[in-house]
Amino acid sequence: MLNDDFHVAIIMDGNGRWAKAKGLARTAGHLKGSDNVRNIAIAASELGVTHLTLYAFSTENWKRAKDEVNYIMKLPGVFFEKYMDEFIERGYRMNIIGKLDELPKKTYDVLIDAMEKSKDNTGLVLTICMNYGSQMELINAAEAYARDVKEGKAELPLTNEVFESYLMTKGLPMVDLLIRTSGEQRISNYLLYQIAYAELVFCEEAWPEFDKEVLKRCLDEYNKRDRRFGGVKNV
Repeated sequence: MLNDDFHVAIIMDGNGRWAKAKGLARTAGHLKGSDNVRNIAIAASELGVTHLTLYAFSTENWKRAKDEVNYIMKLPGVFFEKYMDEFIERGYRMNIIGKLDELPKKTYDVLIDAMEKSKDNTGLVLTICMNYGSQMELINAAEAYARDVKEGKAELPLTNEVFESYLMTKGLPMVDLLIRTSGEQRISNYLLYQIAYAELVFCEEAWPEFDKEVLKRCLDEYNKRDRRFGGVKNV
């Protein structure tokens, strides 16, 4: 059984390898992976997930080939042109986090527009992490809190609740389940604070082939786990 505020985070890995295995350009994998966001958002909502957070582009991904990065930066425009109306009809609320001001202006404008158009929706909260890195997020949060303490706007001692209000994920529940696709078993600087007690599931399917059945399999695996949050249940 999923709780009433169930949060799944996914590291969408394997677009390039999927494309290469099919003799296609890496960009074809990114396009297929982008389209799959729509499929998995719908599947997650149907399966009882209330918050879905996806790792789209990390602060480290700028190291990739310039042509590949430029292509990825165009995908939000393509994606929302295809699916924004449907997302609005389904009641999904878009939430984009990361260093958005460092993105190309056209990409930035598309992402801000998606959040604005869906801000009053009350269905699935679909968070896209774009130019996001968890270490950067934590450092920025610590710096912001320190400034507020210095200026008399915040006090010591620092609590979890107060610190969480400085994170980019402010207002979101902690992650219940973290999934990484394509067989890799790393966290890759993703939501390091937010996954403190998340269950981790690594699946072999690349992101473009990750479908509702695979998601359900991951949720079934989650339901088999015994979450104790550091405690011991009475026997």
